Amino acid sequence: MCRTRREVGGRAWVWALIAVFVVAGVGLGAYRVIGGRAARSGEVAEQWTCPMHPSVIRSAPGQCPICGMDLVPLEAEGPAGGGIEGHGVVEISSEKQQLIGVVTTTVERRSLERVVRTVGRVTVDETRLADVNAKVEGWIEKLYVEETGKLVQRGERLLAIYSPELVSTQEEYLLALRSRERTAESPFEEVRRSGESLLEAARERLRLWDISEAEIERLEETGKAKKALTLHAPATGYVLEKHAVEGMRVTPGMMLYRLADLSRVWVEADVYEYEAPLVEVGQEARLTIPSRPGPGCPGRVAYVYPTVEVRTRTLKARLECENRGMLLKPDMYVDVEILAPAEDALAIPQEAVLDSGTRKIVFVAEAEGRFVPREVTVGARAQGYYEVVGGVAEGERVVSSPNFLIDSESRFQAAIEASREGGGEHEH
Repeated sequence: MCRTRREVGGRAWVWALIAVFVVAGVGLGAYRVIGGRAARSGEVAEQWTCPMHPSVIRSAPGQCPICGMDLVPLEAEGPAGGGIEGHGVVEISSEKQQLIGVVTTTVERRSLERVVRTVGRVTVDETRLADVNAKVEGWIEKLYVEETGKLVQRGERLLAIYSPELVSTQEEYLLALRSRERTAESPFEEVRRSGESLLEAARERLRLWDISEAEIERLEETGKAKKALTLHAPATGYVLEKHAVEGMRVTPGMMLYRLADLSRVWVEADVYEYEAPLVEVGQEARLTIPSRPGPGCPGRVAYVYPTVEVRTRTLKARLECENRGMLLKPDMYVDVEILAPAEDALAIPQEAVLDSGTRKIVFVAEAEGRFVPREVTVGARAQGYYEVVGGVAEGERVVSSPNFLIDSESRFQAAIEASREGGGEHEH
């Protein structure tokens, strides 16, 4: 069959049109592939920023909308990888490090002496209290110690009591004494022993009523019973309480004086429950009086109470302290430092740790000015250092200053990387 010239020409035109579409599609695909790779490569010439406001990022040169400065090309960030969420790796040249004063410290083992600082209240040493009680019924005829707060010595006269029972007991003692003298030369052993036993029973009764040996000897010498007998201080101390009044009637069991030896006192210190594991019996302590600057008084932890105060969430540690110069007064507040035993632990400076509240971050210095953010776990804090539990190894170097500048750059790098991965241009 013969084809006309018009039919042949029409078909050629169709094939030519198809070829044009094919070439256009291939070119568009190649452009997208090349353009996508260029976009992912993060070419710095396509992004511009403000030197004073790094948050301003534009895709073309111009001026900062905040301060009006000319935008500069955005420098390429350091190699990707090694960062943590929200923080990127930072690279700083040696010249810039010197300019901003970068300081690094080696992670190493240190002997950390932990100190628990708190406040304590001075109290009386309960083992050095002495009460003077009436053991007989009678009346106070004479007071020799009339003031609260007075210092009395052991054996010093306190008061004189008239008691009919005491007078009758003295008479019994004198009768027993004369009876022993009469039976001392008896040829019968039982009679002599009976006289001795009667005298000793009467003497013991006087002793049980706190009549001193000196009073008993005076009674033997004079042979006359005294109307009033004197009570003496059982120990040296200050009069904390005085209930005796001249002429007052007393009954057995009534407390007349309370004495306290203040040459050694107790200090009850409040320790927060999270610091409780650091406090143990036998540890040394330093006590400082706020109104008297100086080295303070040495003390020792004598007891740690087994209960926690509900309202303050603290427990009490009882300290013993020698009260030199009587500087510590009962109910006085003092500053307390309890020295926990030193421990050998891996440590980093306190200023090297950036605490966000939810995690703690340090910047580890690697070769050629590369600073990698790393999350760390720390323990106790002592002497300006943190105990390292995990995150960094011994011998690594961490940035101790200026962390805030490096942290800002790290966050900035992370924000740029996130924006590029998102494939869009962000303006702030």
